Amino acid sequence: MNSDVSGWREHFVVIRSNKLFEMVVVTIIILSAMMIGATTYDIAPHWMNVLKGFDVAVTIFFLIELLIRMAAEPRLRDFFKKGWNIFDFIIVTASLIPIDESELVLLARLLRIFRMLRLVSMVPEMRILMDALVKAIPRIGYVVLLMFIIFYIYGAIGSFLFEKINPVLWGDISIAMLTLFRVATFEDWTDVMYETMAVFPFSWAFYLSFIFLTAFVFLNMMIGVVLDVMQEEHEKHNREEGEGTAGDITQIKEQTEAMEQRMARMEVMLQQVVAHKGEKPDT
Repeated sequence: MNSDVSGWREHFVVIRSNKLFEMVVVTIIILSAMMIGATTYDIAPHWMNVLKGFDVAVTIFFLIELLIRMAAEPRLRDFFKKGWNIFDFIIVTASLIPIDESELVLLARLLRIFRMLRLVSMVPEMRILMDALVKAIPRIGYVVLLMFIIFYIYGAIGSFLFEKINPVLWGDISIAMLTLFRVATFEDWTDVMYETMAVFPFSWAFYLSFIFLTAFVFLNMMIGVVLDVMQEEHEKHNREEGEGTAGDITQIKEQTEAMEQRMARMEVMLQQVVAHKGEKPDT
């Protein structure tokens, strides 16, 4: 019985690892996303019924694909040890909610939109990007906090200096910070600057220093954080898959540790042999 189960599991592992199977899954995900987009148009009832039938077929396919991946694991709980597997499980099981005239029709349609995110879980490179983005958020938070401090200081200064020039843009600190966000995104920021320069000729220094800090310094800091985390994620992926320089270093490290363990065992054996010979009486 165990041999039969192992044989079936090997078949499921082969299917799961097959590149053609992965391409089919990716294609179905893309078609599913296109189908959801098509339902937002006014189309004939006949074609709407066709799309509903296709949605049922896609749901069944995703369910079968999920069951294959679960059956390919040695133990079922191993499947849920990976976050992306849990995400796929939630999306697929939530898609089983039928689309009809019930109260859950809106929820069912919204959940089907998230099917497209399964494309991230199917493509390793996209998983690395998403993992890097999630892990970079805490570090980016400190940069955002520092940016908020700069926005707050410049917003207060701008409100004190330019309120009488244009209360719509500089009336209070909150409006002034919104105006500074407009300046940071280069949305007609020169019009704002020239308006204040008519009263304060050297106010250009206020804008240029703010743009230098926000658009150049802090933006590059965010990019640097994301790139650093992405490099860490790539190295982690290469170590796990045994690819690239990181994978080679990991293999060399493992081989070195194995050799050290063998040498330690040989040293113990030699010591035992020497001790055994020393215990023999002289004849």
